[in-house]
Amino acid sequence: MATPRFLTLDDVAETLNVSWSQAYALVRRKELIAIQIGGRGQWRVERDELERFIQQKYAEARGSTPPPEPGRADAATEERTQDA
Repeated sequence: MATPRFLTLDDVAETLNVSWSQAYALVRRKELIAIQIGGRGQWRVERDELERFIQQKYAEARGSTPPPEPGRADAATEERTQDA
């Protein structure tokens, strides 16, 4: 069986070992990019996006990358592109 591309917030919360509300707060603050699906607006996070988020947090913890500005999830990517 293939690995699903998208994760629910429950899946994200389990992976990060946090509560659902903490996972939702990351999405609301746009630290973790997610999309809404369907009439009830259920959130889905791409598996690759969750991995990017985790790597970003490790980089921040090492002090090698400043945290992105609020509402600018692509700040690190834009900086790398401009430096190239």
